[in-house]
Amino acid sequence: MAGARDQAARILRPEPDTAEGEAARDASGALADQIRTHPSDETVTRRRAETPVSPAIEKPAVEKPAAAAPASAAPKSGKRKLVLMGIGALLALAAASYGGHYVLIGRFYVSTDDAYVRANNTMLGARVSGHIAAILPGDNAVVRTGEVIFRIDDGDYRIAVDAARTKIATQQATIDRIGRQVTAQESAVEQAKAQLASADAALKRAGLDFERQQALSAKGFASHATFEVSEAGRDQGVAAVKSAQAAYDAARDNVEVTRAQQAEARALLAELQTSLAKAERDLGFTTVRAPVDGTFSNRLVNIGDFVAVGQRLGNLVPLDEVYIDANFKETQLKRIRPGQPVTISVDAYGHRKFAGIVDSISPAAGSVFTLLPPDNATGNFTKIVQRLPVRVRVPKHVARQNLLRAGMSVYATVDTSNGAADADSEADLDAPTMIHPL
Repeated sequence: MAGARDQAARILRPEPDTAEGEAARDASGALADQIRTHPSDETVTRRRAETPVSPAIEKPAVEKPAAAAPASAAPKSGKRKLVLMGIGALLALAAASYGGHYVLIGRFYVSTDDAYVRANNTMLGARVSGHIAAILPGDNAVVRTGEVIFRIDDGDYRIAVDAARTKIATQQATIDRIGRQVTAQESAVEQAKAQLASADAALKRAGLDFERQQALSAKGFASHATFEVSEAGRDQGVAAVKSAQAAYDAARDNVEVTRAQQAEARALLAELQTSLAKAERDLGFTTVRAPVDGTFSNRLVNIGDFVAVGQRLGNLVPLDEVYIDANFKETQLKRIRPGQPVTISVDAYGHRKFAGIVDSISPAAGSVFTLLPPDNATGNFTKIVQRLPVRVRVPKHVARQNLLRAGMSVYATVDTSNGAADADSEADLDAPTMIHPL
């Protein structure tokens, strides 16, 4: 290869400016072109010796359009740029839309999935002991207020009622008898009073006779024996008056005693009437009735079972009065206020939604009302965000559909845009402007 370059350099060296020189330059130019196009045999031989020998691989002959490739690459690159620009624009628009929605609306919504449907379940219990005689409604049946759910064997209680009524009748007869005794004692009082008046009259006559005999005896016109007889008559009159007075007082006291006995009998009658009322009340408790409208469920006894006083029999769930307990984190309660609208999504019905209203906020976290409240004053401490139940009122027309069942999971979202103007205040809690009147 070097020898060919030297040869070409010698050929291309400039010659004198003559006609022969011009012809020589033309010939040398042609020779140089031939040398560039066709390398010398020596050069070709050296290249073949330096190139490693590799097995021959047959390659299919593919005709590549030389001029069409660059022309088709340019439109594809342009389309790719347009697609990427369009995607970037859509992403930017979506980000701007999300940011605007969050600033204007989204930041006022507070949500939690720790929310459940609740109901004021009524636990039915036995108020008297006995055997279950009948269970009227079926499981999960709807009952109305006052309907009989359980019947307890009432034989013993009916006997107790009859016995109490008999005792009352006997006591009433006793009171009537004592009343008649009082009437008789009053008559005896009148008799004693008459005897006392008679004794007073006899004493007066004996006293007059004694005075007369005393005067005659002093003048010597009457014997001493007659005087003594008149004196004895006077003394007997005095004694008779005292006896009649005592009899009168005794008769009058007997009337008071009899009346006291009558009052005692009446008090005993009232006690017996109370016993009758209790017996009738126990007899009424042998039928367990529904205290509220609801669905009878969780039956715990069967016919023939013996139940004791206070034993649980079943549950009554008032589905028309269900509500939502949403357990929000304490860091989410800054803007939540009673009366704010709530959007509730029910998991059981394909996230169907309905609107509710914040009714109240619990005065304490759920951990405070547990059986064993946590004591963070001992041992190591790890701060845990507490949750407070927020009561959400369910509209009546939604609750009456009986689609919401106690214990269902829901997703609650509170709109705090209205009713929480004081939440954005930076004043301390002990500032006068932050104190709300009760």
